[in-house]
Amino acid sequence: MHVKYLQLLNYRNYKKLFLELNENVNIFIGDNAQGKTNILESIYYCSFGRSHRTNRDKEVIKWNENEAYIKLYIDREPIDKKIEIKILKEGKKAININSIKIRKISELMGVCNVVMFSPEDLKIVKESPGHRRRFLNMELCQLDRKYYYNLVQYNKVLMERNTILKGKQVDQSILDIYDDQLATFGEYVIKRRMWYISQLNNYGKSIHKEITSNKEDVEFGYLCQLKSFDNIKMDLLELLKKNRASDIYKNSTSIGPHRDDFYISINGIDTRNFGSQGQQRTSVLTIKFASLKIIKEVTGEHPILLLDDVLSELDFKRQKYVLNSISDVQTIITCTGIEDIKLYINDKASIFYVKDGSVGS
Repeated sequence: MHVKYLQLLNYRNYKKLFLELNENVNIFIGDNAQGKTNILESIYYCSFGRSHRTNRDKEVIKWNENEAYIKLYIDREPIDKKIEIKILKEGKKAININSIKIRKISELMGVCNVVMFSPEDLKIVKESPGHRRRFLNMELCQLDRKYYYNLVQYNKVLMERNTILKGKQVDQSILDIYDDQLATFGEYVIKRRMWYISQLNNYGKSIHKEITSNKEDVEFGYLCQLKSFDNIKMDLLELLKKNRASDIYKNSTSIGPHRDDFYISINGIDTRNFGSQGQQRTSVLTIKFASLKIIKEVTGEHPILLLDDVLSELDFKRQKYVLNSISDVQTIITCTGIEDIKLYINDKASIFYVKDGSVGS
């Protein structure tokens, strides 16, 4: 799988842009705030139907314009895909795949698989559980449309249950219905998250050893309130009932995958609280390159790798690992200078220079 060309109209600081990309390495060089990340963001948008930088779609529209447009042409097996997205100021968007309008975002999932690595990804290791849940959700949504469906339904039921909990009179029989639905959808979400964590261990352990010259062992583990995973739905129901009085008092649901987390340990030590900055960066690098392998294993094709100004954040050893590991993957890199990577770039790489919303080679 690789991007053949990208077209942008009134997207961020681009009035008009047409880019042909090669299937190997594409490097975008320029100072900060010139538009490099906007190119990666538009490709990410075609994968998930949303930006990784904002929840407000209208923010991607160029100033004083009424709409933005993205066209992405993907070379993949068995049929090439053309994704077109029109984003309107009113907050609406229209998405076409091969000129056919889709009705649901779920139809977009898996059409263009990407792995993005940016400096903000350190939040996966360093910050709150919400960042780690979001990572799991995004990765699983592009691999499993059934996961996307169950996650959406779970969040819908959760919101409705919380609304009931905030009412003056709480009908216990209605809560019984919502609890059963939460447990049904939540069971699938938890099972798939646990599968993904097992795959992170499967691929991540060897990747981490290679990056650290066999000095560190990494381990990932799923964290939730269940004592076992033998009968997830029944155990969720039991916990929801057990905590119902507390939930009514607090006006919110305290049990379920919306509260879950996963841990990352290095040599048996919790990386979030006790890992050095170097170990935390290596953990994120391990997660991202393990994700590449998971997608390849599931889909049979390499995803597109988006590296947003991360090479300058890595030391020489980690830079070398990244640049020596992308030979089979279409990689789109943004950086402020080519000095740090020119030793690893061959004649197959395309180099683009970005300045104030224009791109030249």
